Amino acid sequence: MTDRVPYREAIALQPAALEACLKSVSRTLDTIDLVPLKSGTTVLAGIGASLYAAVVAAAQMRNQGMRAFALAATDLYDPSIDAGDAYIAFSASGRSIEPAKAMELRPDKPTYGIATASGTPLSKVVRHMIPTNSGIDSGPNTTSYLGSLLTAALLADKAGRPSGTDWTALHSAAKSVLETVRPQVEKAAKMLGNRKAIDCVGAGCAYGTAGYISLLIREAARISAQDWDMLNFLHGPMEPNDKDSGVILFGDGREVQLARDLAGFAIPSVLITSRSDVTDADNLVVINVPAFSPGIGDAILQAIPAQLIIATLSEDAGLPVCNFRYRQTDTKLAVS
Repeated sequence: MTDRVPYREAIALQPAALEACLKSVSRTLDTIDLVPLKSGTTVLAGIGASLYAAVVAAAQMRNQGMRAFALAATDLYDPSIDAGDAYIAFSASGRSIEPAKAMELRPDKPTYGIATASGTPLSKVVRHMIPTNSGIDSGPNTTSYLGSLLTAALLADKAGRPSGTDWTALHSAAKSVLETVRPQVEKAAKMLGNRKAIDCVGAGCAYGTAGYISLLIREAARISAQDWDMLNFLHGPMEPNDKDSGVILFGDGREVQLARDLAGFAIPSVLITSRSDVTDADNLVVINVPAFSPGIGDAILQAIPAQLIIATLSEDAGLPVCNFRYRQTDTKLAVS
C-alpha cells in the first residue's frame, strides 16, 4: 500500500512523482495490447477522485479522435449493460470496490486498470494493469491523481492521434508552477477563507479538474463544494452565490468573462488560467499557469494552485492532516 504523508508535503512531491510516472508508464505501454482502445467505444470508470480523473481522461481521448466517455463505476453494476467495447478502471489505491466490481463483471471484454501500484486487488480482475508508480501520496489524493492523468495522456497518445506533447518537460513545468504561484495562491486562500460554499467550474478536461478540486475542498477543508460544467453553471446553478460563497474557475474562454461578472456581483472568485492578459480586481484573484498542452497537460498543471489553496484553507481550519470523520468500512478491498 502506498505510503502517506501530510497533504502539503505530497503537493511538493508531485514534480518528482510525474517524472517517475512517465518513465514507468512509458515502459508498460510498450508491453501491453492497446488495439482494443483504437476502435470502438472505451468506457472509463472510477469512484471518488478517480472518477474525476476518468472524466479528464475521457475528454482528452475524445480530443484525440477516440470514442470515450466516463461513468461512475456503479453505473456498470448490471453486467447486462453493454456500454463499451473496452473498459478502463481508475483506482488510485487499486482497492476501491466499485471499479473492481465493474471490471470483474465483464470478463469477456478488454479491461485495463490504472492504479498507483501493481499487485492490488484491481490487478486481479483486469486483463492489463498499468501501475503509475507515482510513489508516496497523501490523503486526500495528490500525486496519485496527477499520475493517473499523466498515464491517461500517455495512453491517449498511443491509442489515439498523437498529441505531439513533450511529456518529458512536464515535471519541470510542475516545479515551476509550485515556485511561482504562491503569492497569488495565498491571496486566493485569504479571500476564500470562511466561505459557506465554493463552486468549481470548468469545461472539457477542466470539468474533471473542477470535480477533483470540489472533492478536495470537501475532504480537506470541510467546506461544502460542488463541480459544474462551465455553460451549465450559467443556467441556474450560480444563483445561490453571494458574498458569503466563492467560485474557482479553470480555463481561458467563457470562464474569463464569468469570473469578471461574478466579481462584479461581489462574489469572491478565483480564475486559474493560462491567459496573461487577465488581472486581479475587486473580489477576483487571477492565477496564471503558463499553457503546457491543450486539455490534459494544462489540467495537470492547473490542479496544482488549487491544491495549494485548499492546503491553506485546511490549515487555517485547524486541519493540516486530512482524517475522515465519517469513513465507511465497505469501500475498500483487502490486499491478500
